[in-house]
Amino acid sequence: MSDIWRLIRLLSPLRGWMLAGLGLATVTLLANFGLLAISGWFLAATAAAGLAGFAAQNAFNFFTPSAMVRFFATLRVGSRYAERLVTHEATFRLLADLRVWFYTRLEPLAPAVLQTQRAADLLNRIVTDIDTLNLFYLRVFVPVLTAIAAGLAMAAFFAFFSWPAALALILGLALNGMVAPMLTSRQGARPGAEINRLTAALRTEYVEALQGMGELLVFGAAPAMQARAASLNNELALAQADMGRVSGLGFALSGLAANVTLLAVLVFGARRFEAGGISAAQVPMLVLGAMAAFEATAPLPAALQFLGQIKSAARRIFALADQPPPVPTPALPAPAPEGFGLELSDITLRYAPDAPLVLNGFSLCVPEGKHVGIAGPSGSGKTTLISLLLRFREFQGGTACFGGHDLRAYGSADMARHITVISQRSHLFHTTIRDNLLLANGKADEAALWHALAVAQLADFVRTLPKGLDSTVGEGGAKLSGGQARRVALARAVLKPAPWLILDEPTEGLDAETERAFLADLAPILKGRTVLYITHRPAGLALMDEIYTLRNGKAARIS
Repeated sequence: MSDIWRLIRLLSPLRGWMLAGLGLATVTLLANFGLLAISGWFLAATAAAGLAGFAAQNAFNFFTPSAMVRFFATLRVGSRYAERLVTHEATFRLLADLRVWFYTRLEPLAPAVLQTQRAADLLNRIVTDIDTLNLFYLRVFVPVLTAIAAGLAMAAFFAFFSWPAALALILGLALNGMVAPMLTSRQGARPGAEINRLTAALRTEYVEALQGMGELLVFGAAPAMQARAASLNNELALAQADMGRVSGLGFALSGLAANVTLLAVLVFGARRFEAGGISAAQVPMLVLGAMAAFEATAPLPAALQFLGQIKSAARRIFALADQPPPVPTPALPAPAPEGFGLELSDITLRYAPDAPLVLNGFSLCVPEGKHVGIAGPSGSGKTTLISLLLRFREFQGGTACFGGHDLRAYGSADMARHITVISQRSHLFHTTIRDNLLLANGKADEAALWHALAVAQLADFVRTLPKGLDSTVGEGGAKLSGGQARRVALARAVLKPAPWLILDEPTEGLDAETERAFLADLAPILKGRTVLYITHRPAGLALMDEIYTLRNGKAARIS
């Protein structure tokens, strides 16, 4: 239950909304109980007065019980409406807070830790598992605590008229609200966990199949993927069938407990009447009250079934959220750089304690304003060097200074203010050109956007589009060519005039002519900036002041 307690603590900032919904749900149950109980007494008492003759009819007070019936009926409607408003508002607020909390826990893990996760599985945790956790308040928290509070209040009411009837009600509610749900919870734990696992696996298969549809069709592997998906779907159907049988068992036990309790209350009420302890009209009052009381425990079997799925989702969410960030957050605010030079001396870096060294004795000095190129084959550590500078990965040995201070004094957000990156993987969001540019500088006006496009030699193309800056670029920039997508990245660099510019294989995948045009447009953007150009293609290195080669985790100057 530790995951559930942790979830409760996580939701505690909204306890005001949560308790308000709980209180209204309890009032609704008690209003329904009061309505049926007073109606049972009123109908029976009215019938008894009618049989007793004209004098008894004149003496009978019709007005007070009829007013109470109207009061409880109105209260039930009003509290039910208010309960729906408050509990759903609380649910939406909890969902928003859960998503924000999970995102804040994921952000420090990007990209180093998240790169080890399957994208579809990560999406499933962000969407499905968070939605499952959100069921806790509405499907577990409110029903369980409402049943306890209302059940005790109703049993206390019964005790004024018949202690045996009150005990019978408590035992019946306990059987219906605790024993039956615990039994169904145990029976439903395995299929509930299986439903979560199989749903995640099936979604992962579908997402990856859509992402790699071209390769699946080219290599004729689509039938194998379909077979895997069909197998998972069959397993999911079997798990859902098992859960359906568990639900049926829960409903059967609930019905049995309710009927046995009604019979017991009727018997004890009748005996109490025979002993002269209560009136004849109070016997149907107790029976109808007991019938209403079981509304409190009706949701509990389903609640504990949901609890199994919620615990499984919580384990998956907390397992990822508890991953330690690869780079610890600095304890003190980042110091102001004294210039923007970089000095790396004898740096060693590995991804895990038992992994091989990626940077092994790496040393590099980049004075402020210098343009330095680093060439090397794939896998030599070039991308790792960028991750080190952006504080996405931590180095284990050596010294690193940026702006005259230890690099460890800066977090990734601090370095992002000083560094702009253009790479072959500069992501374009499925939105407008305007929005993709504003990502670099949210305060840029229309003139600044067009200036950035002009510097990147993309303004004429955008003007030809029917919607201009408000034209969408498609998923990942699918509506643009490779060269145009890189020019959008150039325009971003113009809009964010950071003192450092890192170029990570910016011409990869471009043909020779497009590469030459891109580098020609890149040259003016480099002026006045400290530049680190990382590539395995020689063309762009002509723009650099110094060139190093990176092999076996070490840098050697070649010009």
